[in-house]
Amino acid sequence: MATLTDDKTRTDLLNRLRRAEGQLRGVQRMIEEGEPCLAVAGQMAAVRKALESTYVRMTVCFMQQELGSRVAPDSRNQKQLADVLEDVQTLLAKVR
Repeated sequence: MATLTDDKTRTDLLNRLRRAEGQLRGVQRMIEEGEPCLAVAGQMAAVRKALESTYVRMTVCFMQQELGSRVAPDSRNQKQLADVLEDVQTLLAKVR
């Protein structure tokens, strides 16, 4: 299995995961402090959405990297591929 090679993408994904980690710690603190279940559930939903969004972004980046190197190596095809994958990311975001 390939790994993400773009440093900018890796940094973006790691930043997203760090934000989700902070949110999750906040949820733990809310539970420890006895916050209402509805408030906790709202924050848990936010953490889940952040993780799902990160997963979609990682998947699209992986697709762009792999398809770009295997299927569309010239620059004209790279632009078309980027456009299609942007649409894929938008579509996947709506599934959640």
